[in-house]
Amino acid sequence: MSSSTRKPLLISAGVALAAVTLGLVSWQATAPADKPDRSASASAPQADPAAELKALARREAGDKLALGRADAPVVLIEYSDFKCGYCGKFARDTEPELVKKYVDDGTLRIEWRNFPIFGAESEAAAKAAWAAGQQDRFARFHAAAYAEGSKEKGFGEARLVELAEQAGVPDLERFKKDMAGEQAAAALRKDQDEGYRIGVSSTPSFLVNGQPIAGAQPTAAFAAAIAKAKAQAQAAGSAKQ
Repeated sequence: MSSSTRKPLLISAGVALAAVTLGLVSWQATAPADKPDRSASASAPQADPAAELKALARREAGDKLALGRADAPVVLIEYSDFKCGYCGKFARDTEPELVKKYVDDGTLRIEWRNFPIFGAESEAAAKAAWAAGQQDRFARFHAAAYAEGSKEKGFGEARLVELAEQAGVPDLERFKKDMAGEQAAAALRKDQDEGYRIGVSSTPSFLVNGQPIAGAQPTAAFAAAIAKAKAQAQAAGSAKQ
């Protein structure tokens, strides 16, 4: 089912408050003109809406679309679309620096959320990325799909298989079956529903331990957010001792 045909999701007042107070409503930079509005208020306010956003980190050890230790003090959640130019800029220019500086030393975990907003090819690429991940090739597929000039070639089925080959996916027949299967569609819906529920309306959008960053900001912006989140996590850990 296309993302444009599903009914809007209800958003709790706590998350709606977080969207306003933490700046999620500013995530507009790359949103398509006909993007669906899936946010609505309901129920009673939460005491700590920021904590609700922080809790979105799944920290699943077997997550095929994540990079870094499950127990890392800082989790960056990325909502992205393979047809989004700014997402590609982040993937090429910023993410490798974050991996080298923060993921490799155990500070940061990056969790990807497929959030296609630019139509059928975006959704197909998202499912293909998930399918590549089932054979432990998500990172390589991600790099190939976001390579300079890649999105201009489109994301038709033949092109997605070509990207899978570039990514070293060992079983292409399984890849094609997984890409078209219900598990891929369900995983995509889960990511989309999460994003729409908290008010994400453009890509790339990020949460760093629940704190939003809008768009492909300079590396320094992510470094500052990571440092702040790490300090807060260490302080919280000390307070519990």
